Amino acid sequence: QLQLVESGGGTVQPGESLRLSCTASGSNVYYGVGWFRQAPGKEREGVSYISGSGGTTYFTDSVKGRFTISRDNAKNTVYLQMSSLKLEDTAVYYCAAGKYGSDWYLPSNYRYWGQGTQVTVSS
Repeated sequence: QLQLVESGGGTVQPGESLRLSCTASGSNVYYGVGWFRQAPGKEREGVSYISGSGGTTYFTDSVKGRFTISRDNAKNTVYLQMSSLKLEDTAVYYCAAGKYGSDWYLPSNYRYWGQGTQVTVSS
């Protein structure tokens, strides 16, 4: 069984940066990891994805050029570096692992989820 824990959320002003971490335990398998977010009243949406090796990454259009994803497999951790944050980035951010489908952006394709971490962008 894989356990995921997100950290690094908080409140920042527009234009500032934040780095989220997703740390895994309970497995030595280098799963592909997706980052998702859910704002109040909205459905959960895919933000980014990184393959187990780190060689393949994806981003949703709204964050391209602002967010980067990386991983340190020695630390069992995936990072989401968020720069130039906007008000519309406010959401609870989740990491997920164990993809078993072909579409990285679909929540239903992931087996394991963290508890979420709140990111608030406010002036």
